[in-house]
Amino acid sequence: MPDKKLVRLAVLIDADNAQPSVAGALLAEVAKYGTSFVKRAYGDWTGTSLKGWKDQLLTQSIQPIQQFAYTQGKNATDSAMIIDAMDLLYTNRFDGFCLVSSDSDFTRLAARIRESGLVVYGFGERKTPKPFVSACDKFIYFDNIIFEEQIEAPEAVPSIPSTTIVPVEKRAPSAMVRFDARLNRQLRMAIEASSDEAGWANLARVGALISKQYPDFDPRTYGYQKLGELIIATGLFDIDYRRPGEGKAIVVYARDKRRKYARSPENGDSSSTHTPSRQRSYGPAE
Repeated sequence: MPDKKLVRLAVLIDADNAQPSVAGALLAEVAKYGTSFVKRAYGDWTGTSLKGWKDQLLTQSIQPIQQFAYTQGKNATDSAMIIDAMDLLYTNRFDGFCLVSSDSDFTRLAARIRESGLVVYGFGERKTPKPFVSACDKFIYFDNIIFEEQIEAPEAVPSIPSTTIVPVEKRAPSAMVRFDARLNRQLRMAIEASSDEAGWANLARVGALISKQYPDFDPRTYGYQKLGELIIATGLFDIDYRRPGEGKAIVVYARDKRRKYARSPENGDSSSTHTPSRQRSYGPAE
């Protein structure tokens, strides 16, 4: 079997707009999408404002790029980072870029990289302007990748098995998720668009569609590690766990409870080719 293609990423960090405490979690998140062949952090390292970064530069093997501030009030760091990004783009050595900043000045850069057929992952704070967020293929907020693990597990809710503990303080109560109109609209539209004739949607396809429509969508925003856990917590969808074949992984499907069917998989819909291994219908947690 051929090896999976190695995804080459360039990680460019605007150190003026990112705290050093995010470095470890940031690179761990980047590793989910590919291998970081270039890791650079830009700023004026002669000053004291970036001294907190120095330990992280060594620990995480990040190359510091010095950029003096030519004029007070003007950010020369952004320009240096943009020029370097374009130089790297023209080498044709990379499959994607990770732009770490909360600055809207990188909006056009993200769009330009995508025009060349490369993927762009953005990382930043909640204050990041929407144009930059939308210009990225996927945008990850810092507070979704940095959290303190707690020994005490959260109150149990029906979920897809996970080995990751979600902090109690970050998990939104089911009632809050249930009445989040924007979230529910996003989920319902994505599930409807991905569904088959019987209304069932593969959650892998749902997740891919939501990410394309809303680059900053992340279940961790609501305290859930997986999309399936978040969907269950809303109480708005029927959940079906299917095993395609012996020894194969279970595939999770969801269907909007508002949909009414004369025929469905569980009562013999001839349009469906699967046999549900387990179907559940969850309402909001008490």
